[in-house]
Amino acid sequence: LESLVNILASSVGSLTNPRKIYRTFQSHGEKELSINTIYSYLSFLEEAFVVEKSERYDVKGRKYVQTPNKYYFTDVGLRNACLNFRQQEESHLMENIIYNELVVRGYNVDVGLVEIREDDKRKQTEVDFVCNQGNKRYYIQSALHLDTRDKTIQESRSLDHINDNFKKIIIVKDVLKPWRTETGILVLGVFDFLLSQSSLDF
Repeated sequence: LESLVNILASSVGSLTNPRKIYRTFQSHGEKELSINTIYSYLSFLEEAFVVEKSERYDVKGRKYVQTPNKYYFTDVGLRNACLNFRQQEESHLMENIIYNELVVRGYNVDVGLVEIREDDKRKQTEVDFVCNQGNKRYYIQSALHLDTRDKTIQESRSLDHINDNFKKIIIVKDVLKPWRTETGILVLGVFDFLLSQSSLDF
């Protein structure tokens, strides 16, 4: 169980599933652990509010995709302690903090899957958070910085391919005045987001 918690702590912000975790254990010589045990342990950790599962949602197809999912720690400090305060990747920690705040505000939070077509090929892109509350929905991307035009285009890519009228937001670590990209996406500093309940409605 401790090893499973450490694996989840190391993969915050990354897509995973029980089978992938099972293969990780197998590669480290844990031959006796069954995949059903992993399913049970994951369920126990969710029921104990140690982690929360965020499911993948196909935005254009309007349906849930069964696996993989993301797991976030309800207490980021606990996550850090599990890893002896190593692996302090700012981008993953910020994503976990944003997820927790959205849940506290009462949103149902999923991972968005957006299929796009480029060069006559279909590609799957991701939106970090699809947030629903009643008839309100927000599409939110988490990014440390938007310090170049190319980075802004990269982080906006999946959002720009969503063809509905719900609000699209990029939350960044920088302290800045809220602004909008050329395509109308709101760019918001993480501190403004955390300190104001109405920040998503700037």
